[in-house]
Amino acid sequence: MKQIIVAIDGYSSCGKSTIAKQLASYAGYRYIDTGAMYRAVAFYALQHRLTDDAQVVAALPDIHINFLRQDDGTQHTWLNGEDIEKAIRTLEVGNRASQVSQIKEVRQFLVEQQQAMGKDKGIVMDGRDIGTVVFPQAELKLFLTASLEVRAQRRFKELQDKNPDDKTLRYEDVLRDVNDRDYRDTHRTESPLRQAEDAVVVDNSNLTPDQQSALVCNLLNERLSTL
Repeated sequence: MKQIIVAIDGYSSCGKSTIAKQLASYAGYRYIDTGAMYRAVAFYALQHRLTDDAQVVAALPDIHINFLRQDDGTQHTWLNGEDIEKAIRTLEVGNRASQVSQIKEVRQFLVEQQQAMGKDKGIVMDGRDIGTVVFPQAELKLFLTASLEVRAQRRFKELQDKNPDDKTLRYEDVLRDVNDRDYRDTHRTESPLRQAEDAVVVDNSNLTPDQQSALVCNLLNERLSTL
């Protein structure tokens, strides 16, 4: 299969990572989860009690992020030699990630790494600014969306599945968190979430996983056929 860059952007809890993984597996491409990179920075900030932007920026040289494939085929996020995949998938880290992603120096730090990862193409990358900032030259751009309530319900179930013993988790809190993250993502000064002019919009509010997979794989095939 031809080597291109697939950029996937969209709102939180739209299933970007699921779609990106499916496309990467289908095409034999490398999958890069940029959201996990921001979560890794957020996790580091929480671990080291970095409370203001200047402290986070000063710590960037000490933050080393990597993705390693596991024996079961999944991909885990590593921070400074430690597997943090499970630790970064909490509501607290997600909230902090949304905050640190607004810091200009953090975005520049991670965008440089992301662009280096795509220099040989053959990648699927998902995030908030992939098609607009990281890879505006990407051959295929997808913009994912779904209703706020659907996304909050998906996120709530995901958190329940990953933290079954958490008795403090409430749907109302998750709904508010998703709504707040939407506002921060679309209103931040540095690289706000927006749809690239040449992106294909995919609303998966009412799509089954199989329908969604078939749709994006067809979009990839159609794009490859034009190259």
